[in-house]
Amino acid sequence: MELKYKRILLKLSGEALAGDQKMGIDYDVVVRICSSIKKAVDMGAEIAIVVGGGNFWRGRSSGEMERTRADQIGMMATVMNALAVADALEHLDLEVRVQTALTMQQVAEPYIRNRATRHLEKGRVVILACGTGNPFFSTDTASALRAAEINAEIVFKATMVDGVYDKDPHKYSDAVRYKTLTFSQVLADQLQVMDSTAATMCRDNKLPLLVFDISDPDNIVRAISGEDIGTLVKEEN
Repeated sequence: MELKYKRILLKLSGEALAGDQKMGIDYDVVVRICSSIKKAVDMGAEIAIVVGGGNFWRGRSSGEMERTRADQIGMMATVMNALAVADALEHLDLEVRVQTALTMQQVAEPYIRNRATRHLEKGRVVILACGTGNPFFSTDTASALRAAEINAEIVFKATMVDGVYDKDPHKYSDAVRYKTLTFSQVLADQLQVMDSTAATMCRDNKLPLLVFDISDPDNIVRAISGEDIGTLVKEEN
């Protein structure tokens, strides 16, 4: 297989790492996902990963807790996921660096853009935790920001559905999957792809987004090879 995309930003949701148990980390699921990431790296891809934390904590479900504190707890959740993914990748003999937007040097490097790109150039997988390091910003926004910073060619959003639909496919049997979309459509129609801040950042920085199903981890390899899967979101020139 040939690469269509050389440097990609892969957004992994916390739910994807939990598997059928829905909460916590299913290490067997993590290993399956990481095995596909290894295939892509062996093909020559440079991969940075942003991890979510929804398998441990969702700030919007924290009741009366102050929003800033709730979001900070969510950032800590992403670090646990990042370390689990790093461990699985290292067991597959890949070089990995975890970088965090909040300083915790005993367990990870601080996020430094030039250091992250240098790791990628050396063939290392870079896992980016803690989102942007700021409350009120999602890990989707962190994905768009980091992708722009490291000059990624595309953002891969690996989800639990096989693309973007006009309505929730889990609730409506007549939901229709889009093959392609623009970010302007996403924003105008309020489609549940990513939050508006992330969508706007992708649009303004001409960053395409591919949304696909991670339940088959080899979709990562198919996507990086340019196969027709999921939904491609990009702004028309």
